[in-house]
Amino acid sequence: MLRGRWIGMLVLCLLVAGVFAWLGQWQLGRAIDSDPPVPGATEEVLPLTDVVAVGEYLPEPQVGQRVSTEGTWVSDDFLVVSQRFNDDVEGFWVTGQLRVAERTSIAVALGWAPDRETADAAVEAMNADAAGTETAIIGRIISDEGAVVPPRDDPSQMNRMSTAMLLSRWHDIEQLDVYRPYLAAAEAPDGLVDIASPAPDESSPVNWLNIFYAAEWAIFAGFAFYLWYRLAKDAWEREVEDFEDAAGAASA
Repeated sequence: MLRGRWIGMLVLCLLVAGVFAWLGQWQLGRAIDSDPPVPGATEEVLPLTDVVAVGEYLPEPQVGQRVSTEGTWVSDDFLVVSQRFNDDVEGFWVTGQLRVAERTSIAVALGWAPDRETADAAVEAMNADAAGTETAIIGRIISDEGAVVPPRDDPSQMNRMSTAMLLSRWHDIEQLDVYRPYLAAAEAPDGLVDIASPAPDESSPVNWLNIFYAAEWAIFAGFAFYLWYRLAKDAWEREVEDFEDAAGAASA
């Protein structure tokens, strides 16, 4: 094991193990959040523009943050999203396009209805009375649920709160900038029920997935030394066997 090539391989293993150890330390540093969100921070009402930028994904610590914004409802863009639950009761959401700045909009879930007829009636009322009016909204900012293919028997149905799906049915969208997440209003308009949107659970400052990765890098570093030891030992045992065979042949 003290031969040049095995010493060289040991040096190489030390370098590899050092890289693995550095990666493990890096993952461990990422696993512990040294600046976790203050408990109850999501309940402070912040301006929408302070929480997320137009076109950007919502940062994980900001999911469920209460925000405020102002804008104008766009005519004929009040739409119904199905399979929405309020306190474990399935129903429908009425949504709208809120124009918060010049050529900039956000999808808003205004309220919940227990049946489609109530939701459709609310849509008609909103299109007749609210379209084009200025409004101020307070609610929770929530990540887009992602678009899905609608059912074949009802292509117009939407059962996911997806900004992309709503955008495909909105009007006046040429060169329109859109927020990726949506806003769940705290107070519903007349004819609808307030959306049940409790405060999000406080997240742990420890990321266990990163700790698992750090442990993996430590195992890889140990395996590098074991591989060197196993190869060197096998070579040494073969040399001993060859020596014994040669000695036996000479004595014979």
